[in-house]
Amino acid sequence: MSRHPRLWLGATLWLATLPAQANWAVNMSPGATEVSRSVFDLHMTIFWICVVIGVVVFGAMFWSMLMHRRSQGQQPAQFHEHTWVEILWTIVPFVILVLMAVPATRTLIDIYDNSESDLDIQITGYQWKWHYKYLGQDVEFFSNLATPRTQIDNQAPKDEHYLLEVDNPLVVPVGAKVRFLVTAADVIHSWWVPALAVKKDAIPGFVNEAWTRIEQPGIYRGQCTELCGKDHGFMPVVVEAKSAEDYAAWLAERKAVALAEKELTGKEWTFDELMARGEQAYQTNCAACHQPTGEGMPPVFPALKGSAIATGPKEGHLAIVLNGKPGTAMAAFGKQLSEVDLAAIITFERNAWGNKVGDLVTPQDIAAFKQAQE
Repeated sequence: MSRHPRLWLGATLWLATLPAQANWAVNMSPGATEVSRSVFDLHMTIFWICVVIGVVVFGAMFWSMLMHRRSQGQQPAQFHEHTWVEILWTIVPFVILVLMAVPATRTLIDIYDNSESDLDIQITGYQWKWHYKYLGQDVEFFSNLATPRTQIDNQAPKDEHYLLEVDNPLVVPVGAKVRFLVTAADVIHSWWVPALAVKKDAIPGFVNEAWTRIEQPGIYRGQCTELCGKDHGFMPVVVEAKSAEDYAAWLAERKAVALAEKELTGKEWTFDELMARGEQAYQTNCAACHQPTGEGMPPVFPALKGSAIATGPKEGHLAIVLNGKPGTAMAAFGKQLSEVDLAAIITFERNAWGNKVGDLVTPQDIAAFKQAQE
């Protein structure tokens, strides 16, 4: 043991990690759709072809090294060009490529067949959330990260779905062919759900198409896979597949919620109501950049606490929240949030963290400001 301490140390560490290795998987999963299983089968087909090639090539190499080593007195053969060898190493790779190309082409044809969909959903990437619009259904909403800030800041234990849970998942019916129209409003994102074998770049000004047909009810999780900014890792995707009956009930409920939200615009809101709703909306949409304390991360994300914008004229505050600021990371929220949430957030920012301007912004103020800009 004293002669080979590193060998014994390595063996000890390897034995200690055996329980962890038992749960360590590096292969793909078959997924939850017919296309995802086709992708998995294609992956395994090409994998085993590569295994066979590796065994043959390395087997021949090691056999030659062993059987024709100098210590055996072997003399290298003297030859140049061999017609049958050249024919063989031309035909064999061609056959291998055909064996790979046929199933790959069949799978790609299925992946790109977006025709005859039962439901069309427009997916738009924002920094750092997803917007889902059910075309022809009058239903649309944003999907934001729902992991508590206490977990992100290591102030609370992380749960099973850390950074993979959202407030509003994308809901689709089981058995229906769902077509996704993927784009972005600011920078390049990428919408990816491994179990569905769907991964499409969301590019501003372009619309990419994909589709899926989920066979079993369940929840399928994914992420944005494009480096889209500082909170790229906080932009999960959650798809919930429901039975036809449950999906119809969910759709009716979403339509009722959308109608109720529109009616809230005309409600007479109190200062306390706006502050309570504003705090919640601020934590969801603004805290990632300006921080829950309003202190920001200068100079990229300026502080709102005591800022000239949050304590200055109301019109200037409305303008920057609704229209954003070109050339900076400040997005335009005028088309992202409802009049109620916009009014609540601005009211909260003007009266939180010791700002105490004392005024409130109503949904009617937001509607009037938008109308004046048209």
